[in-house]
Amino acid sequence: MNQSNSDVILIGGGIMSATLGTMLRELAPDWKITVFERLDQLGAESSDPWNNAGTGHAALCELNYTAENPDGSVDISKAVKINQEFQVSRQFWSYLAEKGHITEPRNFITPLPHLSYIQGQDNVKFLRKRFEALSKVPLFKGMEYTEDAARLEEWMPLIMKNRTVDKPMAATRTAGGTDVDFGALTRMLFKYLASTGAEINLNSNVADIGRLSNGLWELKVKNTHNGELQSHTARFVFIGGGGGSLPLLQKSGIPEGKGIGGFPVSGIFLVCQNPELVSQHYAKVYGRAPLGAPPMSVPHLDTRFIDGKPSLLFGPFAGFSPKFLKNGSVFDLLTSIKPHNLITMLASGVKNMALTAYLIKQVMLSKEQRMEALREFVPGARSEDWEVLEAGQRVQIIKNTAEGKGMLQFGTEVINAADGSIAALLGASPGASTAVSVMLGLIKTCFPGNYNAWEPKIKEMVPSYGIALADNPELNASIQAETSRALELDREQR
Repeated sequence: MNQSNSDVILIGGGIMSATLGTMLRELAPDWKITVFERLDQLGAESSDPWNNAGTGHAALCELNYTAENPDGSVDISKAVKINQEFQVSRQFWSYLAEKGHITEPRNFITPLPHLSYIQGQDNVKFLRKRFEALSKVPLFKGMEYTEDAARLEEWMPLIMKNRTVDKPMAATRTAGGTDVDFGALTRMLFKYLASTGAEINLNSNVADIGRLSNGLWELKVKNTHNGELQSHTARFVFIGGGGGSLPLLQKSGIPEGKGIGGFPVSGIFLVCQNPELVSQHYAKVYGRAPLGAPPMSVPHLDTRFIDGKPSLLFGPFAGFSPKFLKNGSVFDLLTSIKPHNLITMLASGVKNMALTAYLIKQVMLSKEQRMEALREFVPGARSEDWEVLEAGQRVQIIKNTAEGKGMLQFGTEVINAADGSIAALLGASPGASTAVSVMLGLIKTCFPGNYNAWEPKIKEMVPSYGIALADNPELNASIQAETSRALELDREQR
């Protein structure tokens, strides 16, 4: 069996591994970095734009990030946090563009207005309060609000076309939103890593992970083409395999991975590539989820730029598959159930009967029923203009918390060993858009001995590091202007 040694091994060829690898290359240029991806191309699972609903999540329009409190006030803390994290991502991408490590940023990030749109008196009242609260925060400067039908038609002509205005409506609009093709960005980052000597292996499935007596981690990696098995060791291992991270975390055997389960959920979208319709909509427009529906169900109509070509996506509709990856196995869910997480999984099943019923109902929807949901956004939408697309798999974390056993988590979380020698990224939303902040947190936790020496370089890569942009309007304005210039976002929009 062939064997090789690395300083860092990254499992998974998606945006998370690409981001961490690029950061570590800047911080520790001499380290040997090795990447293993089980598919024959990079960024082909959750980071692929057709599999990834995330298009530059900055909480500008996503209403599920601003909860309405029992007293009627709106909690904007999560929206502020997510927006700041996206600004951190923009700063890092800008740094890479300025250094020439990535080129032609317009190939992965495009200026695109972000809108929130609602109907009904209660929803209008909520959106107005949300707007008033966010408008006080520098990060959301430039957000506009209207209840005027003529203005709404100007902002979102396809949605207002042929619409009967028989109830109150309102929308907010932020011109400075973006659409991000994370598949394209992922491949740019890996291209840079490869140019610096990183070893990137495709068709390489990590079959097992174990700790050696000398403290190194040993990976057994199988070539999916010829079946050849290799052994690789490293001081640090990052498991960034999307939905496939949980089984690998379990194989590592670290105590921190015990008691954690996962529940897979598919995303289903309607896609339109009819140029006539696509040309009538240029925005990312989010609605509000129906009462009692899970956060993943927030309806939205997005302009997406994939390989430079615009399309429209509407959804998401939830689906179900026992696979943890789109290219995974139907036995993924079953084999993830272990003695240490059995009670957690059972408790979650009892607590989430309503979610299960919702998923069953969603899976049973016909295309025409999905079209009826679309017509709430686009009156008169024709079935022949839209196709059903199965997006990627998301595995929601199930864990025991202070609130009880078997709690379903809808966020993103890093699980690491106590000594920081191995870490796994679990969860989904908001995911890719906050990759840089997530990886900065991982670096601080897993490399405490290097952190003080690295901090000046981190602040060069992310000038606002450690500073709350929400509380620093001048710094926020200057950084947003600089990142817009470096990422070519100040070019004229359509």
